[in-house]
Amino acid sequence: MNRATASTFSLASLVLLLTLLFSGVAQAVKPDEVLADPGLEARARALSEGLRCMVCQNQSIDESDADLARDLRVLVRQRIVAGDTDQQVMDYIVSRYGEFVLLKPRFEPRTALLWGAPIILLLAGGLFIALTARSRRSTGTKSLTTEEQAALDTILRRD
Repeated sequence: MNRATASTFSLASLVLLLTLLFSGVAQAVKPDEVLADPGLEARARALSEGLRCMVCQNQSIDESDADLARDLRVLVRQRIVAGDTDQQVMDYIVSRYGEFVLLKPRFEPRTALLWGAPIILLLAGGLFIALTARSRRSTGTKSLTTEEQAALDTILRRD
């Protein structure tokens, strides 16, 4: 590779890297939704990132352009301006839309299986592997009976 090609390649790589680093997630929050107080707006953004868009279902309401997501963003901001704590805002939204609206479900007795399933599956897989390896180790070769040994000796002597 000559110097000019290497330089062009390095520059292109740098531009690609910077683009990836600063691309981030597109924010769907419209300017008319933004609160004047930066502290309150930061709280609203933090809460919005934890709420699922009920239309898109794979995005937070902060990322979604859906009308319902916009309504939820406005509702979160209204509750914050009204003086609700973050917990009160989340409880209010969950009471209206159900637990599904949370991107990260809460740990409760009825969601314990959801949180514990990966650990249970990992432990069960490890136990299965350990038992399988142990059974293979214990089923080693058996020694020949005297009759089998005599028959083998006879066969080996012929050759």
